[in-house]
Order: sequence, then structure tokens, then C-alpha cells
Amino acid sequence: MKLLVAFFRLIRLVNLLFIALTQFLFQYCIVVPVTQQYQHTHVFTPFIFVLLVLASVCIAAAGYIINDYFDVNIDKVNKPGKLVIERMIHRRSAILWHIGLSLAGIIFSCVVAWKLGVWWLVFANIGCVMALWFYSTTFKKQLLTGNIIISLLTAWVVMVIGFITHYKVITNPELYPGVQASRLMRFTFLYAGFAFIISLIREVVKDIEDMQGDARYGCKTMPIVWGVNVSKVFAATWLIVLTAALLIVEAYILPFNWWWAAVYCFLFVIIPLLYIFRKLVQASVATDYHRLSTWVKLVMLTGICSMIFFKIYA
Repeated sequence: MKLLVAFFRLIRLVNLLFIALTQFLFQYCIVVPVTQQYQHTHVFTPFIFVLLVLASVCIAAAGYIINDYFDVNIDKVNKPGKLVIERMIHRRSAILWHIGLSLAGIIFSCVVAWKLGVWWLVFANIGCVMALWFYSTTFKKQLLTGNIIISLLTAWVVMVIGFITHYKVITNPELYPGVQASRLMRFTFLYAGFAFIISLIREVVKDIEDMQGDARYGCKTMPIVWGVNVSKVFAATWLIVLTAALLIVEAYILPFNWWWAAVYCFLFVIIPLLYIFRKLVQASVATDYHRLSTWVKLVMLTGICSMIFFKIYA
């Protein structure tokens, strides 16, 4: 039982469930209402959609494993109580799990690509596997590069569904008469943009939290190269940008009388972002940044859950 719990910690089970939830909500609360507005035609069958989600989950799980594999020494400093590899799971077992999950993700991608005729998906997900490998070995130790890669991969969770659906709509207009592909892409970039920015903020906050171990092993993350204050200004600037963008979205949806969506966004996304901004300014020790990272993750969840309102109002 302890080994199973350790494995779930290694693959970040909660994060994987969050990925699956994000893709499920985007598909069934946004994509389906948009594409079925004129007639009931599915881009994804339930089986193919499950395979796409499994591909995303397997690739992400493999990424978490390889990240911990190369971070053993750093994690001994930053989070010794949460160390799994070497303490609970052997390094050889970890690398085998990484290979197996990566291959599973690529195989699932191949099946989806074959069924839908989107072979670029296979190359894109192979690129994700490679990006996660090089992130773990090189990019995460570099200034901003690793942060941007992880943020882009977070956004890809939404974009992959939007891009596939958009491709099928524009190449098969007779199956989707009247469907506005541009409208679908607006929602895709709205939520992908939210995911990118909120993930970038969290990555910088985590870098500040992990400064001690990162510095000991030669990492060149933003707080190490530019200092904590500059890193806080960077994160705070993106918090302001995100909050401003959400206020614009609020102003856009109010004329459509989406009152409950507006209230939800204000109470559970915008106000928490303002709280995070305030606490970021006051933060001074690692525990402060750890709490901030948790708050940012919660806002990621509440932001993604706002998709439900599109299903209600569509």
C-alpha cells in the first residue's frame, strides 16, 4: 500500500486528475455545444476522446517521473520529506515507468490520429515527451526557458482539443454547417491563455520557494539570476495582466446577462488573484511561497471550472 501511495505521489495523481478534468470540461462544456449547435455530429466519439485524455495523462505522468528522477539531489534539499525516488522507488524502476508511460501516450496518440486523420498530433505529443525530458535535464535550470515550456505544455492541454476540432470543422464543413470555427478558437485561446499565464506565475513562485536547493546545484532560475524582488515583480505583473484580462471578459459577458458566470468569476477567480497579489508582496520565506503556490493552483481549478457556465448559457 505504501508503494502504491508513493507511486501516486511520484506521478502527481491529483495533477493528472486535474488534466483529465480540464479536457473533459473543455470538450463537453464548450466544444460540444459549439459544434452541435446546428446538428448532432461528433468530432470525438467517447472512446477516442478517452484515448486522447489518456495520452495527455500518460505523457504528463512520464514527465513528472523524469523530473523527479533528475531532481533527486535538489529535492533532498528542497523537500526531503516528499522524496520518493531512491527512498520508496528505485531509480531503475522510475526510468522504466517513464519509458512505459511515454510509449503508452504516443500509442494512444497514434490511435486518435489514425481515427481522426490528424497525424500531426503524434508529432506534437512526441514533441511534448521530448520537451519534458529536456526540461528535466536542462531547461528547468535555465532562466525563464523551463518556466515557459511548462506553461506552454499546460496550455496545450486545452489547445490540443481546440486544434483538432477546428481542423475537422474547416476540412469537413458539410458535417458542421453554420459552425463558427473562429468562435471555437476564441474560447480555445481564452482558456489556453489563462492556463499559460497562471502556470507561468506558479512556476516563478515555485522557483522562489526552491531557491536553496536550486542554487546549490547550479540552476540559473529567475530568483537566482535576477533576485527575489525582480521575480516577485515579474509574477505580480502577470497577475495584473491576468486580472485585467478577466475584468475585460466580465465586461464582455455582462451584456449577454451571464450574471452567475460574472459573479462566479469575480468571487472565485478575480478576488483570489488579488489576494495572491497581496500575499506575494508580503511573502518572505519559503513557507509563504509554498502557500502562494497552493493558492495559484486553486485559482487554476476555479478558472477551469468556469467552463461549466458556457454549457449552462449556451
